[in-house]
Amino acid sequence: MSSPSETQVRSAPKTTTISIAGPAGALELLIDEPGAGEPGVDESRSGSSPAGNVAVICHPHPLFGGNMTNKVVHTLARTFNDLGLPAVRFNFRGVGKSAGTHDDGEGETEDALAVMEWTRERWPGAELWLAGFSFGAAIALRASLRSPVTRLITVAPAIRWLQQVKAAPATPWLIVQGDQDELVNVEAVRSWVAKLTKPPTLEVLAGGEHFFHGRLNDLRDAINAWLERVES
Repeated sequence: MSSPSETQVRSAPKTTTISIAGPAGALELLIDEPGAGEPGVDESRSGSSPAGNVAVICHPHPLFGGNMTNKVVHTLARTFNDLGLPAVRFNFRGVGKSAGTHDDGEGETEDALAVMEWTRERWPGAELWLAGFSFGAAIALRASLRSPVTRLITVAPAIRWLQQVKAAPATPWLIVQGDQDELVNVEAVRSWVAKLTKPPTLEVLAGGEHFFHGRLNDLRDAINAWLERVES
């Protein structure tokens, strides 16, 4: 994993839009790859992940404007890029150029699993990290229980879908939650976490609200600090 001093000198990532086959038709993807010439990047190894890991990121609720260009999702992608990981963002069914219609979490979980499978084929041998924001955080958790990942990062997870999940994945798992979140009640998240047999790490950002206005750097720092602890 890169040190903070290394991440400060990294060039802009290369972003590519593609379409893959999904359970309900085509799924639209954004692939963010660490920029050429960055520390640890071997340009001669096409399809390789310099950090040995690759991340998939799930976006917030489609019926409330959520998509793969959401600023929190973008921040997650850049956080992973700064660590040397390619990041795969995607639109759930019915969003942007992705085919299909909203399926209240069931079909969206299948979408996430399809993207995870494609990502594993695209970067063979790389360990898969999974992340999500709000609705996407709950979908990421669901998907991780069906297809295990190496790291799970869930930001302001939608409690409605969390309460339907009684199990916890075996992988190291982080929840980042603002204590002023107007959509996800921090105490409800704390209560749900306390009931799990293997609870995740819960980082509560004081003053943070749902979309982390003015706090995206703090969100990034919380994720990096947790990853450093897990990797040490």
